[in-house]
Amino acid sequence: MTIFYKYCGKMYANITNQCPCSCEFCIRKNGDSVGDNDSLWLEHEPSYEEIISAFDSFDKTGINELVFCGYGEPMMRAELLLQVAEYVKSKSNMKIRVNTNGLVALMDPSFDISSFKWKIDAVSISLNASDPEKYLRITHPKYGLPSYNAMLHFAIAIQEYVPDVMLTIVDKELGEEEIELCKIRAKEDCGLPLRIRHYITDNSDEENV
Repeated sequence: MTIFYKYCGKMYANITNQCPCSCEFCIRKNGDSVGDNDSLWLEHEPSYEEIISAFDSFDKTGINELVFCGYGEPMMRAELLLQVAEYVKSKSNMKIRVNTNGLVALMDPSFDISSFKWKIDAVSISLNASDPEKYLRITHPKYGLPSYNAMLHFAIAIQEYVPDVMLTIVDKELGEEEIELCKIRAKEDCGLPLRIRHYITDNSDEENV
């Protein structure tokens, strides 16, 4: 099974297939893989030992960034993610980024986000919409309407511990007005830049990840 894969010059970590959302634009709906690997569907949730072994044996030539982003929400396994990040930091000079829905406070209320400090260099958070109702229609989180404010709270709080934080949206059927509202939400409520990702059906394009 594919735990690590190389894509557009970066190394990606696929540590879980679990996710509390079912986003309208999710790349899992478009195929079984990203890039040249056969499949990102895992046979089982890999253990720390399996992940470390896969990292050690992976050809990291020319790679300077590791991104936790696969066919699941990486923060579903937050403690393990940070253990892996700590190991990677001890073995390399890679920048480490986490792509997340920002719902860790709902997924694991006991998780302390201050543990990101010194381990994670960048976090990309899916804003997805300008208000809770639109977010619910697009993202379909199992936690319902409280999900939106939980995501915003995470986006604000994590800036204390991670130097590079951004919010993202996927432009599928949003329209110019909604995109502008998302820009305002990101800047005025969170003090963060907004990256607009383009919706495509071909998982070979990096804009999806």
